[in-house]
Amino acid sequence: MTTTRQPAPAAQPAPAALTEIRGPVLRPGDDGYAEEVTGFNLAALHTPDVVVGATCADDVVAALRWASATGTPVAVQATGHGANFPIDQGLLISTARMTDVRVDPAARTATAAAGAKWRHVLEAAAPHGLATLNGSSSDAGVVGYTLGGGLPVLGRAYGYAADLVRSFELATPDGALREVTAASEPELFWALRGGKGNVGVVTSVTFGLLPLARVLGGGIYCPGEHAEALLKAWAEWTEQVPDEMCSSFGLLRLPPIPQIPEPLRGGFWARVVLAWTGEPAAGERLLAPIRAAAPVVVDTVEEMPYAAMDRIYMDPQDPLPATESCALLRELPPEARAAFLAQVGPSAADCPLLMVELRHMGGALARPAPTEDAICARDAAYFLEAVAVLPVPEAAAPVQAALSSLYAAMAPYGTGHTMVNLHGTPHDQPDRARAWTAEVYDRLRHDKATYDPADLLRYGHTVTPG
Repeated sequence: MTTTRQPAPAAQPAPAALTEIRGPVLRPGDDGYAEEVTGFNLAALHTPDVVVGATCADDVVAALRWASATGTPVAVQATGHGANFPIDQGLLISTARMTDVRVDPAARTATAAAGAKWRHVLEAAAPHGLATLNGSSSDAGVVGYTLGGGLPVLGRAYGYAADLVRSFELATPDGALREVTAASEPELFWALRGGKGNVGVVTSVTFGLLPLARVLGGGIYCPGEHAEALLKAWAEWTEQVPDEMCSSFGLLRLPPIPQIPEPLRGGFWARVVLAWTGEPAAGERLLAPIRAAAPVVVDTVEEMPYAAMDRIYMDPQDPLPATESCALLRELPPEARAAFLAQVGPSAADCPLLMVELRHMGGALARPAPTEDAICARDAAYFLEAVAVLPVPEAAAPVQAALSSLYAAMAPYGTGHTMVNLHGTPHDQPDRARAWTAEVYDRLRHDKATYDPADLLRYGHTVTPG
């Protein structure tokens, strides 16, 4: 591959002091510190030496200049949905106050600040009949999701969220604030779409919107003992449906808590979740084999405004302690389905995983990006994700054992790679590298050495300079 490398700037701006920052600067013991460092995933309880509550791009730049001058490692958090392990020591830049969203309905674009959630974009875009390529929960942050590529609910129909990006505003560790486009900074533009936060801190992103006001979506829930029949029907169905049909098969072991509605509360369920962007009646006809595969207890499929898309997956809206992980699959033949059910199906009565899901890939997710990016999942036919709640530390061991057994059983059908946003807790460099091909991983390391040679941005799913 021939690429154009962007040289590091020769001059470094003068170091900034934390007193230049407009937002709060807090240390352990200060009032508001605990609230400032806490994100959605309560399993990752951060204890940085200092946290900056950034209010604007200038605050982010000042914080990075101070970190560079003092050699302080840096982490960034908007919503905390992607927090995989606790951050100790160092500097945490919280962008949660930076929630501004601007929509240009004529150009069909939105610009979202660093801490904006997809909910903020949906609320701004919906009055214009426009939609976004968000994931299953609108509570997730726009920037972190997009930096990891962004696997949308409507992925098969429209591709990855990163495919729609027009530009980034990026603060790099040298203290520069850059406008990054495919034309102005091609290497940075490549690295920021699928390469996660290895080269700087994104302070805003501009991306395209879709002319889509309504979708057919929801879930079909069957008793878990019918998982085999529903999975067989869904797997065979996915080999025939058009790209406009986006769906997943999942197994849920739901706790008996008030936040979960009856009759799902406390039950073991097999479900198919879907979003259809075509004509609603045609989507309903396509669903017939799924509805006939097993006894249906709950059917929430309906035509809805796209802004109401949280009703499709019904993800938790309240913070909780959790862990997640994933794998990309090449195929899902009968023997793969049998291996899957042996690990997490009805016979695995003591399975500690809250949800295990198989997402149908392909369609627009398999097409080349309009502009080259660092996403390494376009060759996957299915996506496997597992989520577990960790109410107490003692729950971690059986959860990890279940995850290891599941992924070992599914490895013969996998691509060998993961998706960085849902990879789970990154461990050593070989484990981190599984989110990318060897070529992309090496290129990210080169870019890291160019833009963050001191490895200040070392928390989260990052690579080492190389």
